[in-house]
Amino acid sequence: MQFSVHIPFVEHLGFELRMFEGGEAEIAFTPRPEHENSFNVVHGGASMTLLDVVMAHAARSVEPAMGCVTIEMKTSFMRAAKGPLLGKGHLLHRTATMAFTEGSIFDAAGKLCAHATGTFKFVPRLPVGKSTQPLNTIKTD
Repeated sequence: MQFSVHIPFVEHLGFELRMFEGGEAEIAFTPRPEHENSFNVVHGGASMTLLDVVMAHAARSVEPAMGCVTIEMKTSFMRAAKGPLLGKGHLLHRTATMAFTEGSIFDAAGKLCAHATGTFKFVPRLPVGKSTQPLNTIKTD
């Protein structure tokens, strides 16, 4: 399954979209050595990116014509993440403009490594390609 939008950082990390429907999303991540911290486990930033992306996709799965941007995110780490990981996102509630989600990361043994909640705002998708407009002048409301 392909991501519907080009996200260079997601491509750099090698995320693989496995499910995207009905308020649910799943993304597989096979970390490489450059994704590890000094303890040789997945860096928290890579884990938080996986949670952010899987929750955003859970939100967008019910509104695929729209984009969504992260408003806030709270993450808890339960155990060090190693090896192939699976991120699962779930839409808890939505309004016309907002989505409230949760996400979890599981290791290959099915153990919970991290959990997050996130709030996302639905926005019109930007045109495909690079914008010549400075980022701070793009209107999303």
